Amino acid sequence: MVNGILPLWKPKGMTSFDCVAKCRRYFQTKKVGHTGTLDPEVEGVLPICIGQATKIVPYLTDTEKVYLGTVALGAETDTEDATGNVMAEKGVTRMPEKSEIEAVLEKNKGAITQVPPMYSAVKVHGKKLYEYARANEEVERPVREVFIHDLQLTAIDEEKNTFDIYVTCSKGTYIRTLCVDIGKQLGYPAHMLQLERIQTGSFSKKKTVTFAMIEEAATKSEQEQLLSPISEGLSHLTHQEVDEALKARIKNGQKLTITETPFLTNDPIVFTNNEEVLAIYGRHPDKPEQMKPLRVF
Repeated sequence: MVNGILPLWKPKGMTSFDCVAKCRRYFQTKKVGHTGTLDPEVEGVLPICIGQATKIVPYLTDTEKVYLGTVALGAETDTEDATGNVMAEKGVTRMPEKSEIEAVLEKNKGAITQVPPMYSAVKVHGKKLYEYARANEEVERPVREVFIHDLQLTAIDEEKNTFDIYVTCSKGTYIRTLCVDIGKQLGYPAHMLQLERIQTGSFSKKKTVTFAMIEEAATKSEQEQLLSPISEGLSHLTHQEVDEALKARIKNGQKLTITETPFLTNDPIVFTNNEEVLAIYGRHPDKPEQMKPLRVF
């Protein structure tokens, strides 16, 4: 069985599910899952988990994301990006100064709340928001808290009334919504002109592969060589190497006690043997002196 993580560079014009479907054909398995939706018009890092790696999808999805985006001042759209219909306009008579933009960006660092865009896959009452939007139905959207770890201004284009931002954020952050909110704080309707995700967890743009590279490898039956090990998708978690005796118990999914691991914490722990990922364990909800298996490989 094929197991590993494909560090895909998702092209524009494809949904994340399109990418999953294509990878199922290339790797001839149904056990394929992506780790954080990217809108069709957005390109960027989209790690695809294959085989046993699908067990870590929630853990890899939960990692920080890094984006390069462009904020366009003067118009707000119903989709909050350049693909939507203009809902509000205001002429930009004076492009905000660098210091003004940076002051607003500084205010948006840390924990912030967002209202997800109507054209998004967030579910309300079992139905996706974009389904309500397409049916012209109003629905109350949930307010969510996300975390902006870093937010920097990288360039300003006064002729086009745009500026570029670099964002490091938690999962679930809508950069489209962030762009709209930044524009409002600068006194203008705004939207996201373009976006690129350049990193997910430990997977950066320079490590990615394209569909063209996968197709070429597939002609030689070498597509498995493009996969990264499961451990790379768990690099943000604590790892502990164990001996052969403990390996057997872990592979059988047995519970462990505090005397068997020095890392008895509330955070998940990855147990390895000779760098092979054996399992992910977490604190037992009812027995604080024990750890229980969350995923066994």
